[in-house]
Amino acid sequence: MNPLPTAILVRGSILHFLADPGPADDSSAWQYFEDGGLLVEDGLVLACGPWGSVLDGVPQHISDAARYFDYRGQLIVPGFVDTHTHYPQLCVMGSWGRKLLDWLEDYTFPAEMALADEALAQRTASFFVERLLAHGTTTASVFATVHAHSVDAFFSAAARRNLRMLCGKVMMDRNCPPALRDTPASALDDGMALIERWHGQGRLGYSVTPRFAPTSSPEQLAVASELWHSRPGLHLQSHLSENPQELAWVAELFPGRRDYLDVYEHYGLLGPRAIYGHGIHLSASERTRLAASGTAIAFCPGSNLFLGSGFCPQGELSASGVRLGLATDVGGCASLSMLQSMASAYEVSQAAGQVLSPWRAWYLATLGGALALGLDAQIGSFQRGREADFVVLDSAATPELAWRLEGVEALGERLFALMMMGDERCVRATHILGERAFCRSEPQAVPAVR
Repeated sequence: MNPLPTAILVRGSILHFLADPGPADDSSAWQYFEDGGLLVEDGLVLACGPWGSVLDGVPQHISDAARYFDYRGQLIVPGFVDTHTHYPQLCVMGSWGRKLLDWLEDYTFPAEMALADEALAQRTASFFVERLLAHGTTTASVFATVHAHSVDAFFSAAARRNLRMLCGKVMMDRNCPPALRDTPASALDDGMALIERWHGQGRLGYSVTPRFAPTSSPEQLAVASELWHSRPGLHLQSHLSENPQELAWVAELFPGRRDYLDVYEHYGLLGPRAIYGHGIHLSASERTRLAASGTAIAFCPGSNLFLGSGFCPQGELSASGVRLGLATDVGGCASLSMLQSMASAYEVSQAAGQVLSPWRAWYLATLGGALALGLDAQIGSFQRGREADFVVLDSAATPELAWRLEGVEALGERLFALMMMGDERCVRATHILGERAFCRSEPQAVPAVR
């Protein structure tokens, strides 16, 4: 059987970001091509621009042999980046809860204990990966459970799809059910073995993952730091300042630390490639220290609303220089949809008295997330040399959305309606390294038009 051609040409309405548009919606921060083209070869973007210009720049012998995807009339953006999510919690999405700590006890911990069953972990990981693709999410920073095999299950599922993913084994040695408790020594041994097994394999990266300060002893936080600094390029993820009750608990457990952030700071857990979920109740000093260290915050508006945790001041965080990415935080959020997360981000910002334009929301869901995870050299835009992960969106996927956008030409208004009214039904296709990995309906393949 002849191998597929390595060159791929894609046609559609293309939007991507080059930088943060900021509060002034700086138009130099993005590029939009109404009739745009992408040239992809060996999984990488070689050209992005107007269709005619891209096609004219392709040698005849390459364009003749290339495969074409015709998505005219559809919006093509880089694949969504979910900067904070929990794959074991799929089975408790939409579960009635009260506040964060109650929800952990009632739903999160039982769901994670169930993944002691390796077969269930494998089924859950496979389903999670398939649903990410159906929602247009091509990269995520993912929490597994305390079981090492839960990381193996997730990375195996991601590797089968050739996805760029981050994941790590949850570390907890106190204040959790005994069935979910490890030790500093076992966390170190498991972490080292998982790093050796998975980090840098294909498009996979390992994230050292202490759940949050209350479930890790000082000894285990020191181990987390040892793991994170054990080799270059590792990532780190945890939780920070989500709930007022949580903040009070941290102050009791770590009386020698000046604030919640200082717990992680003291153990050397701040820096580039470190990201903390939530960051709702941070002081000005904490925001400044986060920015100075290069540590990012995952903005989780859906779960913050669902659990009543508060309104993340995304404008203040950004003004302080903190890197920010958008996240679902499933299962605290009842959807894997980054479109719905953008809608929640707007609503949270409105409630907090802060502005979030459609331009900045779409930035946070794509390049902003890549920057927050330290992956912007690989994903998040269509700049030359980036990996060609992208999602194709149909703004007429539902009758209501089609009706709303009839006759609307302004791109900003179209983007806003799509993020406020859209969901996974709008995802027509998801491509990984140029190849179609999910398709809601077959696109028409057509020859080049010169």
